[in-house]
Amino acid sequence: MPLTPDAPAFHAGFVSVVGRPNVGKSTLVNRLVGQKIAIVSDKPQTTRNRILAVVNRPEGQIVLFDTPGIHKPMHRMNKRMVDTAVKSLGQVELAVWVIDITEPYGPGDRYVREVLKKSGRPVILAINKIDRVPKPKILSVIDQYRSLLDYAEVVPISARDGENVDVLCSLLVKHLPEGERLYPEDFLTDLPERFFVAEMVREQILRVTHEEIPYSVAVVIESFQEEEALVRVEASILVERETQKGILIGKGGSMLKTIGTGARHGIEAFLDSKVFLGLHVKVREHWRENGRLLEEMGLGDEKG
Repeated sequence: MPLTPDAPAFHAGFVSVVGRPNVGKSTLVNRLVGQKIAIVSDKPQTTRNRILAVVNRPEGQIVLFDTPGIHKPMHRMNKRMVDTAVKSLGQVELAVWVIDITEPYGPGDRYVREVLKKSGRPVILAINKIDRVPKPKILSVIDQYRSLLDYAEVVPISARDGENVDVLCSLLVKHLPEGERLYPEDFLTDLPERFFVAEMVREQILRVTHEEIPYSVAVVIESFQEEEALVRVEASILVERETQKGILIGKGGSMLKTIGTGARHGIEAFLDSKVFLGLHVKVREHWRENGRLLEEMGLGDEKG
């Protein structure tokens, strides 16, 4: 009987996706997974929690951590967000540093570099948004960043249109250790449906509001009931001031209706069910400093 060549080794492991706010980390995670797992917006600090998402390939399994943008924290909530991103590096075999090629290298990037250097993890540099610049710009940015760390790989990508994302995915698998699957092949995320429902409401708030509102808002699911032909959701939108409440409700409730309609469509597609969505705006002064509420939102204790 002729000998058959050995099958290629299977690789599996954890990968943390890190970078400054608004560089396209969540867009990249969604593109790698092949479906929407994290909300996206043009507002910085959109991602507040560590989101686990599993990518399955014939040659390996990548367990991604989409993390909050690393930035200078101004509130207790923001400190916990940054701690979440930094702590994720202690749980992975590999890190992807996502940068925005349209933004100059600055203090935020220097801080991310120091965090990555201190972690000791291998780093793949993903230079994102290359669809927005002339090709010669890509080479100059690669040269600029090459001297900052000893990278495992450097990959120019466009998370928005998918350019080179498949190349990045193959390199992620290549640099992970050989081993069995860490999660079943049909496993997508470890977060409950309630989390994604709250995020879809917040995504609509980010879409239609401006200035301080997106950063002063939290969404808490008060009840989530699955009935025979309907999922009934009651959610509270928390703000810090009465003026913010007025803006979110809008004249005759118009703004809240817009938010609710947009969120309900997304939730129905996500749950594959008809949804009743009740939204209630409540004032909770200084909620971003409220430890109990932050823990309820999945943001645990600060370091130390």
